[in-house]
Amino acid sequence: MRSSLLRNTLFLLIAVFFTACAASRNTSGVSDDAVEKWFNAREWAGGLSLNVYGDVNKREFYRQYHKNKEWWDKSFAYLKTHDLPTHPNGKTLIAGDSVYVSVTEAPGKDFDKTGWESHRKFIDLQYVAAGKEQIVVSDISKLKVTQPYSDARDVANYSGEGKSYIAEPGTYYLFFPADGHRPSIKVNGNENVKKVVIKIRYTYF
Repeated sequence: MRSSLLRNTLFLLIAVFFTACAASRNTSGVSDDAVEKWFNAREWAGGLSLNVYGDVNKREFYRQYHKNKEWWDKSFAYLKTHDLPTHPNGKTLIAGDSVYVSVTEAPGKDFDKTGWESHRKFIDLQYVAAGKEQIVVSDISKLKVTQPYSDARDVANYSGEGKSYIAEPGTYYLFFPADGHRPSIKVNGNENVKKVVIKIRYTYF
């Protein structure tokens, strides 16, 4: 039991370390003001009117966008040019296996039927196109690992607390490897939620 706990703790520390290194690499010479200016100019959005949630990691967003501009441009163009509330359910490739969209429709879940997760291979762009759901977010360094990272499923699971948001049309959420998130929490009874998730491959170096 103790060795398992030590293993999980070591995994968490390694994940946080590599994510921090990745976030600083190639952006160390960019000031916070420059990142903020880039973010507020919204040229990266390509005319997409949807907003990203206010607590997004802007520096990480800046780094990933400039590492793989083509992937992000295709992702935002997809959101802009498709009727998301009526989008057929299923998976669509946007840029080979580096960017793909998954669309689902289902009622939200009771809080205790949902769980924390984070990913290492892919960034989550999550958008509720119809309905509402609650999403809870926390840095993984503040959470306790309950299931170590699975490379096959690209997911680790946690327990803990975080900041709560109501996800609804108009705003999307970006979750990088350090962003633990607990989505799909019921808000309005058994209301159906149309969910668009774009998976964008994460670049460490």
